[in-house]
Amino acid sequence: MKNKKGSFILPKHVKSLLLQLGIVLLFLMLSRIVFYIANKDSFTQVTFKDFIISIWIDSVTIALIFLPYYTLFLLPFQNRNNRYYKFFFRIFFHFLNSTLLIFNLIDVEYFQFTNKRSTFDLFSIVGAGNDITQLLTTFLKDFWWLILIFIAFIYFVNYLYKKTEDYEVLYSSKKSFYIKNISSFLICIPIFLFIARGTTGLRPLSVIDVARFTEVENTALVLNTPFTMIKSFGKEKLEEKHYFSEKIENTIFNPIQNSVPQNILPDGTNVMIIILESFGNEFIGTYNHGESYTPFLDSLLKNSLHFEYGISNGKKSIEAVPSIIASIPTLMDNPYISSTYSGNKINTLPSILSKKGYSTAFFHGATNGSMRFDSFASQSGFQKYYGRFEYNNDNHFDKTWGILDEYFNPWTAKQLTKMKSPFFATLFTLSSHHPYYIPPHMRNKVKKGPQQICASINYGDYSLKKFFEEAKKQPWFENTLFVLCADHTPATNSKYYSHRTQMYRIPIVFYHPKKLIKPKLEKKIFQQIDILPTVLDLLNIKTSFYSFGNSYFNNIEKEGLTYLEGNFQYFTKNYMLTFSNDKARNLYDFTVRSEITKDYFSIKMKESLIAEKRLKAIIQRYNRDLIQNKTTVE
Repeated sequence: MKNKKGSFILPKHVKSLLLQLGIVLLFLMLSRIVFYIANKDSFTQVTFKDFIISIWIDSVTIALIFLPYYTLFLLPFQNRNNRYYKFFFRIFFHFLNSTLLIFNLIDVEYFQFTNKRSTFDLFSIVGAGNDITQLLTTFLKDFWWLILIFIAFIYFVNYLYKKTEDYEVLYSSKKSFYIKNISSFLICIPIFLFIARGTTGLRPLSVIDVARFTEVENTALVLNTPFTMIKSFGKEKLEEKHYFSEKIENTIFNPIQNSVPQNILPDGTNVMIIILESFGNEFIGTYNHGESYTPFLDSLLKNSLHFEYGISNGKKSIEAVPSIIASIPTLMDNPYISSTYSGNKINTLPSILSKKGYSTAFFHGATNGSMRFDSFASQSGFQKYYGRFEYNNDNHFDKTWGILDEYFNPWTAKQLTKMKSPFFATLFTLSSHHPYYIPPHMRNKVKKGPQQICASINYGDYSLKKFFEEAKKQPWFENTLFVLCADHTPATNSKYYSHRTQMYRIPIVFYHPKKLIKPKLEKKIFQQIDILPTVLDLLNIKTSFYSFGNSYFNNIEKEGLTYLEGNFQYFTKNYMLTFSNDKARNLYDFTVRSEITKDYFSIKMKESLIAEKRLKAIIQRYNRDLIQNKTTVE
């Protein structure tokens, strides 16, 4: 069974191919180890099994990405030691391998901000405005060590690859050559394609399937970024679900609602929503056992209605705005603003209030076009948009994102005085965002902490105080309802705040200068999509509207809803239910302050089934209405 050079029946070029793919597998695993070390606080219950599963996922990824490579490589070329032949495959190999490593290493740092492996929506977010050109230099400066790791990886990959390039073997005849090479092609290709499917089931392995084999919090570790990228490509469209008949669905969940005026505030009250960039509960003393970087916000909370369990409906700024303004969460891989459904008709606070005589404006100090907020603001019914260009003073530009909050915030307060009352306005802050720039005159004044963002949050709090100091001087101040809400939680080094039960905890605050809204810390869930219906009730607006959230004044059981990496997280009472692949998976108590999460799914079956039923109805309605463009009340 040997040829004249002593090679076994497996041809030498096939052995070389397997070694080459083995090199890719090795360095995918090494990049995962780098990922794990950099984010180990997010993975507190990792087992050896997780790394075994990750080898399987990496093998599937290689079989998918390297399909054109190994198909061409296995074709029966007689002169494989030809230098042009070797050069072509060397370049092809390094191109594919380098692409895999680049995406994997990007998520070493980007994961800290999103808590998931990047999907194809990363390209749509990068393309949403001109932020990438401003941020590229900053990222290269801050994450230079990843570039060094990448260079080192490529050096050793090339070193090992060269050792696989000897394909020379003698065959007794051309017939023998073709028999063996064609046989190898016909045997190997089906095997590789089988591996690429990743499963013996009817459908190929998908991202959400991984949750069946590991803890939901470990899915990002088990996965690799190239896999999530390729599996999410072309998958931004939703699939209609049929858990219930529409009649039964409507008895469980219906987003078409009617406001109920509360007559707490006088008619014609102004509304100012302030979206605070990255202000997670972790940094606010009121919610974090007194450890605070937000002294002004803490003082405001004492005079406000706010919530122990405030929930963000996403992990990105681009997901927060539709949740807050239109009560539409992102329950899919692609953010709503950059999805195929972004052109749908929607009910929004500015569109509803403008019909009631309100003037409306959106303020965001970033360069116009950032995250497409200006386009979404226009679509949402905001009459005016104020960004970096309208501010028109780049002496206050942070050279990365936009105008520093300490200048843009009080400027916004002055601009509001120019608006016709009553008004509805939104201010989205930006300075507490990576790269966490602090202007030189403030660097010795801000409170620093164990994470770089701590000083930036403290600076953001100082800038928030400057807004209110200016607002108090304005004639509209005492007749204004202020709603303060973080867009999402930031990167964290905390094991506790890395848990999915805690990674969405944000402040949501209702403040009225005359204390017409009773100050209170509610021990209840309240999510971003609840803001729209609550504001309508407080403004005594009698209308029908479309909302996935519920008013604070509605007696329905309070709930929270998030989506990440193919997994839904549903908060109700004390529990968070995880749901993927059309099935409930886990049930955790999110009120327990612990670094270890206990699964109550098999113990609390009644609670699990009730939560699963409600969640299925929400998903079914969400998917169908977005697909059919019925996210509004005509």
